[in-house]
Amino acid sequence: MQNAIVKILDKRLYPDFQDNWDCKLFRDIIIRHINSSSRVLDLGAGAGIIKQLNFRGLTSQICGVDIDDRVLKNPYLDEAKMCDTESIPYGDNSFDVVICNSVLEHLSAPEKTFKEVYRILKKGGFFIVKTPNKYHYVTILARLTPHWFHSFYNRLLGRAEEDTFPTFYRVNSQKKIVCYGEDAGFKVESIELVEGRPEYLRIIWPTYLLGAAYEKVVNSTELLRFFRIVLIACWRKI
Repeated sequence: MQNAIVKILDKRLYPDFQDNWDCKLFRDIIIRHINSSSRVLDLGAGAGIIKQLNFRGLTSQICGVDIDDRVLKNPYLDEAKMCDTESIPYGDNSFDVVICNSVLEHLSAPEKTFKEVYRILKKGGFFIVKTPNKYHYVTILARLTPHWFHSFYNRLLGRAEEDTFPTFYRVNSQKKIVCYGEDAGFKVESIELVEGRPEYLRIIWPTYLLGAAYEKVVNSTELLRFFRIVLIACWRKI
């Protein structure tokens, strides 16, 4: 019954939204920065379960790294390696673009990752990331609750437990993301804060309606953009 009501609300409140709408937005931004000669690294590529992050055939090579061994079977990669983000097994100036989806929030020492990305990018290359904004209600609640609760809640959302990792949120605000990028030597190209369909509240209709009301409020004025959930940033190596 609840699922039926949620589907009705989807059609009435967000008829133009699809599952993984934020990844579709992220993809559109990435597409503007790659071409058939680009060599791209997906930092934290994971198992390859989000079709919007499949860029095979659009670049000269798409590589991926992750601490999770499922990356070795990621169907969207031409080459996969296991490693952490603080020691990436590629030489200096190796890539035209590095992309990073929902990884920054899991970094305990983001400054090391930013310096590594700067090292492996070619001059003029782009580092494009998507991560949750720590001032959104989802991330505030995540910081106040233990990891077991995150696993439990993600199961309610239909997500596998192995896709739930510890979070730190040390770089998850517009101010912090600018600081870490500039400290590593990057120039900020763009930063977007986006609020859309309330995915984490689409379990029962009362919470769905609360999330929809929140979305309307924070999208009503740019003064409230700092409370939107999705943060997408693009830096350029200078």
